[in-house]
Amino acid sequence: MKIGFIGAGNMATGLGKHWVAKGHELFFSHSRDEKKLRKQAATVSPTAKVGTAAEAAQFADILVLCTQYDGAPGAIQAAGDLTGKLLWSIVNPLKADFSGLQVGTTTSGAEELAKHAPGARFVAALPPFAEVLHTGTLPHPAPSTFVCTDDEEARRTVLSLVADYGGDGVNAGPLFTARFYEPALMGLVYLAYVQKLGGQIGLHLMRT
Repeated sequence: MKIGFIGAGNMATGLGKHWVAKGHELFFSHSRDEKKLRKQAATVSPTAKVGTAAEAAQFADILVLCTQYDGAPGAIQAAGDLTGKLLWSIVNPLKADFSGLQVGTTTSGAEELAKHAPGARFVAALPPFAEVLHTGTLPHPAPSTFVCTDDEEARRTVLSLVADYGGDGVNAGPLFTARFYEPALMGLVYLAYVQKLGGQIGLHLMRT
């Protein structure tokens, strides 16, 4: 599968390392510093492509949005017309100081970002922290990734990519349910960085 990243930070490279090992083709985009972008991509794969968000959209079967929340609307706009494109947002609407969420419970960051890509097949699913992804092998039991979307075919695609990085993919329902899971991940952020538990933590859905 051809996977394009809009954003090339630690989350993108962490996911990319798992996906390139499964044979997926990667394209990293949306950086003001092309030299840094190429350097980031090279840490994942010597064959990874780099360029603009619009070029990533043309290349990819699936686009992964992995910018900060405030920059996400502009990043989506930079990608161009996304009609029919599978757009997977891993963006949580964190405040800049990590003190809480910018929106929640009556709407979600995912629902607000989906408004900027009305023709896209929009999926919201928050993977484990970059620190977990960069260990190379996820712990057992694997952290759960709650996949929220109104498009069932898109959900199946994302669930397969969650499995490729070793995650526990959960069918979490329609897109609006992201408003419940985003706060749960905010709780993890608080535990990891305020309570000093570290970034190698996650949530796991127990099934009995």
